[in-house]
Amino acid sequence: MNDFPGAPATPRDGTRLRVLAAMSGGVDSAVAAARAAEAGHDVTGVHLALSANPKSFRTGARGCCTIEDSHDARRAADVIGIPFYVWDLAERFREDVVEDFVAEYAAGRTPNPCLRCNEKIKFAALLDKALALGFDAVCTGHYATVVVKDDGSRELHRASDAAKDQSYVLGVLDERQLAHAMFPLGDTLTTKDEIRAEAERRGLAVASKPDSHDICFIADGDTQGFLAKHLGTAEGDIVDESGARLGSHEGAYGFTIGQRKGLRIGHPAPDGKPRYVLDISPVDNTVTVGPQEALDVTALTAIRPRWCGTPPAGPGTYTAQLRAHGGETEVRAEPVESPDGSGLHVTFTEPVRGVAPGQAVVLYDGTRVVGSATIATTERARPAEARPA
Repeated sequence: MNDFPGAPATPRDGTRLRVLAAMSGGVDSAVAAARAAEAGHDVTGVHLALSANPKSFRTGARGCCTIEDSHDARRAADVIGIPFYVWDLAERFREDVVEDFVAEYAAGRTPNPCLRCNEKIKFAALLDKALALGFDAVCTGHYATVVVKDDGSRELHRASDAAKDQSYVLGVLDERQLAHAMFPLGDTLTTKDEIRAEAERRGLAVASKPDSHDICFIADGDTQGFLAKHLGTAEGDIVDESGARLGSHEGAYGFTIGQRKGLRIGHPAPDGKPRYVLDISPVDNTVTVGPQEALDVTALTAIRPRWCGTPPAGPGTYTAQLRAHGGETEVRAEPVESPDGSGLHVTFTEPVRGVAPGQAVVLYDGTRVVGSATIATTERARPAEARPA
């Protein structure tokens, strides 16, 4: 039987693996399901209904939760020749992803809902249900690889093609979840055009379908409008580092650390240079702005670490990725105690900019994902000036 690097072990009796393929209606998940079936596994496709009121059609190239997407996934499953079902996880998705997203912004943080969805939905709710029904693995179209060590334990690694690597949003998976994960695209050194060409050769109509992007539950891409609908408007001040009022806003949730555009400040900076969001305070609904160099961060503290294997016992040198499409930077990281339990303190070899609480810091040892944690606080290279009493 053909297989993929790191796939769950074939049962001792030689029977095929029972694989549940999560099919979003896009080209990546369809090709992943087709490859799993071609490898000889007993594959069943499932589309997750994550919206309580899905729209009939997608808006542009955004989203993956419409009725059209479920129909695309069903047609792909029919071509592959596998059974197909739609599972309603809308309530779980609303509680664990959407409500968390809104609450994080209300608290002045910038969350990444894709990580939350992978942690709570695709590799928790979906995986738990799959295992309860007798499936051996969950297959997705993510670009990442699982490596099996000599002792049988599993590690998560970057995809073979760094340009398509999605290990950052999978850094929340623990070893148990990795033991039941299958990523048929992760070890493929092909371009996205070649994946589309493969889909076309297989007769999959989604071959030319645009990729989904941004936040799937905000179909029109208007995050600020979505948050305003859920949180309402709350006028507050935009101030500089000294506390001087420069303008106003209709909700601090509409800003993120490092933001430059859309500040609507009527007073130019004394030096004539652009200003950036430095701090968001939900307590007094204030947004602080300042020069770009004030964004330099030398260290951070993160909470709720999730380890892809054995947790590190002490400090170590790693590289860190701070955004889904960001680069790596060298760091020194050490597990610490935090008010919420275990935590992580990360010191950067060189200052980095635009680090926002609520985002994830993912640690790497070479291509291996060590683990992920949620950024709670940052330490700036240049402290903000004290505001007048």
